[in-house]
Amino acid sequence: MVNPSSVSYASGTFALPLIDDTIGQHLERITERHGAREALVDVPSGRRWTYEQPNSDVDRLAAGLLNLGIEKGDRVGIWAPNVPEWVLVQYATAKIGAILVNINPAYQTHELTYVLEQSGARTVISTDRHKSSNYMAMIAEVKPVVTSLKDVLVIGTPEWEQVATGLEDPEAVSARLLTLDCGDPINIQYTSGTTGFPKGATLSHHNILNNGFLVTETQRFTEIDRLCVQVPFYHCFGMVMGNLGTMSHGGCVVIPAPSFDAESTLKAIAQERCTALYGVPTMYIAALDHPSFAEYDLNSLRTGIMSGSPCPVEVMKRVIELMHMSEITISYGMTETSPVSTHTAIDATVEQRTSTVGTVHPHVEIKIVDPVSGDTLPVDATGELCARGYLVMQGYWNEPEKTAEVIDSEGWMHTGDLATMDEDGFFSIVGRLKDMVIRGGENIYPREIEEFLYSHPDIADVQVIGVPDEKYGEELCAWVRMREGRPEISAADLKVYCSGKLAHYKIPRYVLVAEEFPMTVTGKIRKREMREKTVEFLKVHSTR
Repeated sequence: MVNPSSVSYASGTFALPLIDDTIGQHLERITERHGAREALVDVPSGRRWTYEQPNSDVDRLAAGLLNLGIEKGDRVGIWAPNVPEWVLVQYATAKIGAILVNINPAYQTHELTYVLEQSGARTVISTDRHKSSNYMAMIAEVKPVVTSLKDVLVIGTPEWEQVATGLEDPEAVSARLLTLDCGDPINIQYTSGTTGFPKGATLSHHNILNNGFLVTETQRFTEIDRLCVQVPFYHCFGMVMGNLGTMSHGGCVVIPAPSFDAESTLKAIAQERCTALYGVPTMYIAALDHPSFAEYDLNSLRTGIMSGSPCPVEVMKRVIELMHMSEITISYGMTETSPVSTHTAIDATVEQRTSTVGTVHPHVEIKIVDPVSGDTLPVDATGELCARGYLVMQGYWNEPEKTAEVIDSEGWMHTGDLATMDEDGFFSIVGRLKDMVIRGGENIYPREIEEFLYSHPDIADVQVIGVPDEKYGEELCAWVRMREGRPEISAADLKVYCSGKLAHYKIPRYVLVAEEFPMTVTGKIRKREMREKTVEFLKVHSTR
C-alpha cells in the first residue's frame, strides 16, 4: 500500500500479477493441475465432483448450450438457489462466451420480467421452484411478454438432461473458447435497486476471476482449503468470492443447503471439515446462537469472510473463539467493483477487523473525496470512497447515462459510501451518503451508535436509522432484537444506558423491538424499508 502524502489516497501492491485467462481457460489449467482433488460437494444430495468430473460435465453442458444456438454475447439467465447445477452453468456459459445473468431467487413476476427484458435474455435456466415460489409457473406467465426469450431449461427435467448430458462435442467448445478474450463481458449482476429498478452491473472474465483470486489469496487459500458457501450464488459473494476464488486455487466449494440455514451450515462444516466460511454478520450470529451449536465440531475452520454489514466487536470475538476462525477477515466492496476493493489481513487485530474494512486490495487505487467538490480529502476526514483499477465494471447494461453518473472520466467508481482512511491506510465505512442522519445540523453516522449499542448486555442485534422530525429535521430510531429471555427495552431505558457515554444528539429518541429485521436474500439490512415501517408506526403511536 502506497500513501505518499497526508491525503486519503492508497494504491495496492502490484507484486502479484493479474490473471489474463478467461474463466474457462483457468478452469482447464486448474483441472490439469488438481484434477483428482474434490472441487464441489453438495451436502443435501450427497453428490461430489473432482475437478476432472465437473470440467467434463461443464464441457457437456457447454456443448448442449451450443447446440441450442447460443452465440458469444448471448444472455443466459440463471434463476435458482444454491444447487450444484448453478456452478456448472456458471462455468459452461463462461466457456462459450455467453453472458450469465444472475436472477435473485426471491424475485416475483414483475421483477423477473424486468430483468429478462432489460438484459435481452435469450435463455433462462431455473429450478422448478424454491420455497414458496413456483418458478415454472412464473416463467410461463412472463414468457409471452419477453420477446427475446427463446429457451427455458428447468433443472432436473428430461429437456435439461438432454442439454446437460447430451453428446459431448469438445471440439466445438474448444473452438468457441479460442474466440474469447478475458476482457469480454461474461456476467450481469443486478444491484439491489433501493431506488427504482435495479441496474445490471456488467462484469468481464478479467473483473471477476481476478477479484475472486485476490480475495482468496488474501486469505492464503491453497488447494487444501474447503469453503462452506452459505451465501447465495446469485450474489457476487457466492459466485465470485466463493466459486471463482476457490477454483482459482484448486480448492473445494461445499454447499450446505439451497438457501441459508444455520444448522445446515454447522453440519456441513463438521462433516466436510471445512477450513473457511463466508457470511454476513446475521448468519454468524444465527450459527452462534443455534441451540445445537455445541454439538458440532468446528475445529477445522481457519479463515473466511464476514461482510455485507458492519461486524460487531462481540460477534467477532465469539467467532474467533467459538468457531476457531482465528484468521477470519473483513472485506468491503460493491457489485460494481467485482466486488472487493478493501480487505483485512488474516493476522489483523480484532479492532482492525471490526472498526475498519482493511486496506486497499492489490492492483486497486482508492481515494476519499469531498462529495461536492470532488477534491481528495486529508486522512481521517469523512468523504465518499472512490475506487479505480481492473475491478471496476464495464458499466450498467444498456444504461450509459447511469454508468456516467458513477464512473467518471478518469475511471473512478464513485461508490456512494461515506468512509475515512487513517494514517496507516485502514479504511472505515461510516455509512451511505443517503443513510447519514442530519439532526439539527449535526451529521450523525448510524454505525457509531450501533457499535456502542451492541455493548448492551440484553441486545442481540441493532440497526439505527433516521426518521423525519418537524423540529430537528431528522431523529434517530433504534431497531433492536433482544437476546432470548431478556425483557424488551424502552426508549427511556436506552437513554439511561447511553447518557454520559454518547452525545445527547446521538441518543435514539425512538426504540422499536423486533424479532427480525427486513433484509435482502444476501442478508443485507434494508434500512429504507425500516424507515418506511417506522414512519407508519410513529404516525399511529408517537406523540412528541
